Amino acid sequence: MFTLEELNQVKKRKHLINIADQKNIDIKKILQKLRYEEELRFLQGELVNLQQWIAKKKLRVAIIFEGRDAAGKGGSIKRFTEHLNPRSMRIVALSKPTEVEKGQWYFRRYIKELPNPGEIVFFDRSWYNRAVVEPVMGFCTNKQYKNFMVQVPEFEHMLYEDGVIVIKFWFSISKEEQKKRFDARLQNPLKIWKFSPVDMKGQQLWNKYTKYKEQMFSKTHTTFSPWVIVKTNSKKTARLESMRYVLSRFDYTGKSKAKTTLLPDPNVILRYYRYIEQIDI
Repeated sequence: MFTLEELNQVKKRKHLINIADQKNIDIKKILQKLRYEEELRFLQGELVNLQQWIAKKKLRVAIIFEGRDAAGKGGSIKRFTEHLNPRSMRIVALSKPTEVEKGQWYFRRYIKELPNPGEIVFFDRSWYNRAVVEPVMGFCTNKQYKNFMVQVPEFEHMLYEDGVIVIKFWFSISKEEQKKRFDARLQNPLKIWKFSPVDMKGQQLWNKYTKYKEQMFSKTHTTFSPWVIVKTNSKKTARLESMRYVLSRFDYTGKSKAKTTLLPDPNVILRYYRYIEQIDI
């Protein structure tokens, strides 16, 4: 990499390129990273402005991150939230239900986590566990699954009528890219905790996941609570474009002064429709 002394000596672009050539550094990758970090900083600043506006207006906002394992949900949530005020923001990542919770109405444990006035809640997986993961892995009965699929549109319609703003992201990743990320996790001692036996089963049961995912879309994509597909084979692009989508949904104070575009790329962010081209089929 470049030393601070070398960077201080750079006066023109060609000088930077010459140093990069001498050190066998891919200058394009360096510039891409710098552009990403600049865009990320601008968008995170806008999210701070949005949060303050939501708090002032006492809105209730729930942002759901769903998708296959290793699709980048946790990394995106981290970038969404790292500069937000923790007093009016929460991340919800529930563990498996307790014995008591198993005997309760399925939605009850999630209702307790819904946003209060002026708050944004980020769901790292949500009640949609029962739509895909649980039936694929055999964690629920067929009756429980069918009851959920009937109830969830009605549940979300009640949230809509009560003024809760729900944004539903599906992070879409290809089978090949998921395998690469699993392998990388196993080789990284700082990320190996992210890997579980359930993850590898996800590769083995890929087609079964696809079947339940498509059923979920067909039965729970509604006008009042639509699914938004995010192509995530490029983690950094997915983070930036999902941020833009959220920002584009609100007419908050100071939005017109943003230093970058707040319109998401339609090649990366797509509202679900039946014949949409997907990468995780």
